[in-house]
Amino acid sequence: MASSTMHAVGVAQYGAIANLQSREVPKPSKPTGREMLVQVKAISVNPIDMKVRAGTYDDPPDYYERVKSLLQEPPHFHIIGYDGAGIVLETGPDVKYFKPGNEIFYLANPVKQGTYAEQVLVDERHAGHKPGCVDFVQAAAMPLTYATAYESLVNRLEIKEGEKAAILIINGGGGMGSIASQIARYVCKLPVVITTASRPETIAYTKKMGATHVVNHREDIVKQIRALNLPADTPLKYAYITSRTEQYLFPIAEVIAPFGKICSIVQAKFDMYGSQMMGKSLTFSWCWLASGAYHHYVNDQEEKHHDWYEQLGQYLGDGTIKCHLMQRLKATAEGIREAHRILDAGTAIGKMALGVDEPGLEEAFC
Repeated sequence: MASSTMHAVGVAQYGAIANLQSREVPKPSKPTGREMLVQVKAISVNPIDMKVRAGTYDDPPDYYERVKSLLQEPPHFHIIGYDGAGIVLETGPDVKYFKPGNEIFYLANPVKQGTYAEQVLVDERHAGHKPGCVDFVQAAAMPLTYATAYESLVNRLEIKEGEKAAILIINGGGGMGSIASQIARYVCKLPVVITTASRPETIAYTKKMGATHVVNHREDIVKQIRALNLPADTPLKYAYITSRTEQYLFPIAEVIAPFGKICSIVQAKFDMYGSQMMGKSLTFSWCWLASGAYHHYVNDQEEKHHDWYEQLGQYLGDGTIKCHLMQRLKATAEGIREAHRILDAGTAIGKMALGVDEPGLEEAFC
């Protein structure tokens, strides 16, 4: 008889990395609607995981109100994690894109149990078929960063393919920046992609990921960008902030072209008064990937993420986009804690992902 429980990693109380623990919990319920039950083969760790685990996540102000039942009701355990890759076990009655046995990569629902588990429920609108050119660990590294970067650049900044313009991407060596620079250069086909990096290894990496110019974020970026002497017919029209919004917004406003657009994915408090934001008629927007699902797809296209993941599969296959996985770990409780420690240190390059079948004596999620 099949077991009704599984191993999962999460928290019984929000807080330090040490709070992450393995538990035996009930397997997910039978999928309904457009849900799929997935056997998890790999996961990745993102800054959102860190904040949720710590109890500090505030992109939506009511997040912890929405997820409070996970701790208040059995098993009184919040399984963390959003990125993943695995095999479809069972589909809900309304699923139309997938069938049992399909290998997929996906994002979990932000207000339900997450991906650090043997099985997870996934909405097909946030999944794509895993391309054969990448393994499960590589595939798990892609969904959150690719879809966030794509939505930021194409939907929020509204970059037009092939236009003569430049973009500045803050933190080019990170997981988000390394995908955004590729989308900007090879999908949107911008001729100038400026990123920030400071260490020799991150400078080399961001250039490999599509940057045409790199400026040091530890020095005066306004002076450095002006010194690039960009062609008059290729203005700096766009900026994408993936780190410390309040630190970079005003310097960006100094160097970005009038009527330019700035998008950030990092929550912050700041006052635009006294900056060039109004004087240049600049546009500022946020991008939170979960906005559509979180607000029941009001004013949103329900299928867009699925479409993007299917397109990503083609891009990975033909080499337009390269996987930005830089470190592999075993998907165990200690492996996940180590990934959180590495992210917390702020020195990671690209993405980390953890596989069920990676070498190691511990069982997955134990």
